[in-house]
Order: sequence, then C-alpha cells, then structure tokens
Amino acid sequence: MKKVFKVFITLAILSVSLTTNLFAQKTNSTSSKASTVFITPKVTKVDEITIKEILKPKGKPLLVNFWATWCVPCREEFPELVEIDKEYKGKIDFITISLDDLAEINRDVPKFLKEMKATMPAYLLRTNDENAVISSISKDWQGGLPFTILYAENGDVAHTRQGIIKVDIVKNKLNSLLKAGTAKKNTTIKKPCDPKKDIKIKN
Repeated sequence: MKKVFKVFITLAILSVSLTTNLFAQKTNSTSSKASTVFITPKVTKVDEITIKEILKPKGKPLLVNFWATWCVPCREEFPELVEIDKEYKGKIDFITISLDDLAEINRDVPKFLKEMKATMPAYLLRTNDENAVISSISKDWQGGLPFTILYAENGDVAHTRQGIIKVDIVKNKLNSLLKAGTAKKNTTIKKPCDPKKDIKIKN
C-alpha cells in the first residue's frame, strides 16, 4: 500500500511539473508573438507646396519612391525597397509617397505598408494638378509608376528610375554617395597662412 502511495505522489509531482513547464512555454510564446506585432504606419498627406520641403535632403542622401496600391509593379518591388531601407537604416533618409486617392490614406495605403512591414516615413500626395507636381520633380518622370529618385546630400539628383528599380544600381549609387560624403567629412581643412608669421624679413 505504501509503495502504491509513493508511486501516486511521484506521478502527481511529475504531472504538476509538466503542467508548469507547458504553461511557461505557452506564456513565453505569447510574449514573443506580442513583441513582434507590427504597428500600422501613419500616412501623412502632402500637397504641391509641402512636398517641396520633404524632398530636401537633411544632411544625408535622400531616396524617394512614388507608388500606389493599385500599381502592380509598385507592389512587386516593395519588398526590395523594405530590404534597402533595412540595409541603409541610419545612413540615408528614405521616404515613400503614395499617389492613391485621399480616401485610402487610412485604409489601403497603411494596410499595405503594414503587410510589407515598411518602416519608412510614408506620405500621400493630394493635389489638383498632379502633372505639374510630377514635372517639377524630374524631367525624366513621365508620370508612370513606380518612380524612384535619389538625391545627394546637397540636393543634386543622383539617380532616377521610372519602373521597377534595379537593386544593384541603386545600391551602387547609394554607396558612392556615402563614400563621397565620408571622404568630404574626413578632408583636412588647411589653415590660411599668416603673412606676419610666414614671411621672412631679410636684413
């Protein structure tokens, strides 16, 4: 009888231990999933005036992608844009500008960005004269989507692409701009000569 009782106690202890471990694993799994929840991005409206400000580089190369949720090539290339953003995070500024209808600013646009896990600042262009804005951005843009433009630190256009980007080309352009920026910062500025100290007076 004592042996049966001991076996019963042992089994009970094992059962409690197993239940505790399973609960702990489930809790950890739930916490892990909760920590990876992606927040729906905020999409900001811009017009023909405010867009000029966000297209000005602020001390870094600026990569801009114009797109729309109804544009199939835009959706196809977006995963590559997200990867570029991850790779160059902190080294460049990268923004996306949607040409969707204003009604989609809180619907399809943020929904798609959330699906893509995109963290770039997102905007939606709303203007009465879209063609005028397009022509003011680049002479190389005929209005087709997607359109990507890369600005150097000083605001000069370093690269444009109407259609799906060529990832290798974009990366090469970015690396060149970053290398040039680093070299510029590391350049030693020579002090101008002081005539009083540098000119020797002959007796």
